Amino acid sequence: MNAPVQHRERVASRGYGPLALFGPFFHRQLDRLDRGIAEGSLEVFTPDGQARLLGGSAAGPAAVVTLHSWRALVRLATGGSSGWYEAWEKGEWSSPDPVQLFALFSRNRAGLAARSRSRGLSLLPRRAMHWMRRNHRDGSRKNIAFHYDLGNDFYTRWLDPGMSYSSAIFADADEALEAAQDTKLQAILDRTATAPGDTILEIGCGWGSFAERALRQGRKVHGITLSTEQKAWAEARTAGMEGARFSLTDYRDVAGQYDAVASIEMAEAVGREYWPDYAAAIARALRPGGRAALQVITFDDALYEGYARNVDFIQTYVFPGGMLLRESEFRALAEAKGLEWRDVHRFGLDYAETLRRWRESFDAAASAGLLPAQFDDRFVRLWRYYLMYCEGGFRGGGIDVLQVTLVKRG
Repeated sequence: MNAPVQHRERVASRGYGPLALFGPFFHRQLDRLDRGIAEGSLEVFTPDGQARLLGGSAAGPAAVVTLHSWRALVRLATGGSSGWYEAWEKGEWSSPDPVQLFALFSRNRAGLAARSRSRGLSLLPRRAMHWMRRNHRDGSRKNIAFHYDLGNDFYTRWLDPGMSYSSAIFADADEALEAAQDTKLQAILDRTATAPGDTILEIGCGWGSFAERALRQGRKVHGITLSTEQKAWAEARTAGMEGARFSLTDYRDVAGQYDAVASIEMAEAVGREYWPDYAAAIARALRPGGRAALQVITFDDALYEGYARNVDFIQTYVFPGGMLLRESEFRALAEAKGLEWRDVHRFGLDYAETLRRWRESFDAAASAGLLPAQFDDRFVRLWRYYLMYCEGGFRGGGIDVLQVTLVKRG
């Protein structure tokens, strides 16, 4: 493997500094990464001018990374995925396609998991901060506001016209995003098995895309959210539609019973500590025989405990208090509340495609100067990284998205 001469010179020119003498140590770190890559390959250009190929023994994502400073590996070793982002933000590494790098890490998660998590003294402040942002009632309001109340003017610039901030379901690669989002919304509505005149509680109603669809098909919808921005948008889009109601309500405070419950990618904002409360709220809200239609994002069961002990990039910088679901654990909690787990449909690659479409729209809006003025270049880079990071996770299979129907026993 031969790097272009100019590329070798550019990398080598940045290889001097306080860490340059530790080059052999960092190459041993790369050796360990090499042993953890069972599928795919990673071409690395190092600060001392070397070009190395890690992995390559089996098909998989092909990633390229330029290490502009050895410090990037220090941040990865101590700060995990958060440290790797911090190194990227500081210009200590770059890649022509970070999505492929994240997909490679995700595909080889079993062999690389220990390298992508915070450890030692670096983990302590991250865990302390994560604990302080847990999702008790006050914490939930703050965490939801942190992410969703960035402003409707922000999200309208890059989401589809229907304002669905969750995975679409694509019929084919050429399908428009809006049409694929309609397919997802209809699939959720169909899972409720409701008829015109029935009432649906939507836990985490977003900007009202599902509620509008259900209302147009004759259902009555009570959408709950903790985001003032989302509530205002949902109310405006359904103004004058019979049976529409939205409120700023914590799921733990829902009263009354409904014919069905819908909840689209809300469970990830709850936190593991509160999964039993979330499952209990669904069970309590359903009439006997009623159905809950859920769309949830899951993390690999086999590696879940390591993920749960860590504090990753998204929890640190993008969605405080969030945690992906462990399917087996959440299913057991739901069944313990009298909810039968039925008809699972997984579509992780559809989420990868959804994220790619979002990123294209986000980049176009940023390039055209259409994002709200209060968001500076660093914020834009953070969100671009976030969209690439998530896309790679789904492409590599370490995370997945599914729809499932929960039926309340009579």
